[in-house]
Amino acid sequence: MQKFIRLKQLIVVFALMLPVTWGGATSIHSIDGYSAIQIKEAHVSGTPRGSTIQASITGHYLTVTYTQDIGTVTMELDKVNGPNIFGFQTVTPESFGFYLNQTGDYIITFTLSNGDEYYGEFTVTN
Repeated sequence: MQKFIRLKQLIVVFALMLPVTWGGATSIHSIDGYSAIQIKEAHVSGTPRGSTIQASITGHYLTVTYTQDIGTVTMELDKVNGPNIFGFQTVTPESFGFYLNQTGDYIITFTLSNGDEYYGEFTVTN
């Protein structure tokens, strides 16, 4: 019986600590206005390469970095429920940044030369 009570105590302590641990882990992606943008797969027919695309938003400044040479990439930036902001092609590996004047929700799409497509969603606030 004593072991059962001890086990219940450990489960309760673990359950109480989980939100603190989870909150600490998620705050790593949003420090001092910096927020990493999660890159997701939209359409991938070959080997997934989304991890080679790193994007972040700091205030109004969007930064994109390619950690490997994945060929020519077409990038499009759209405002959710709004017009296409811009699109262009870039040769990787390369880094670039953009200043976004307007606040709001955005989607950034990356299309590789083989047709594989990745995207990330983010919000620009004041």
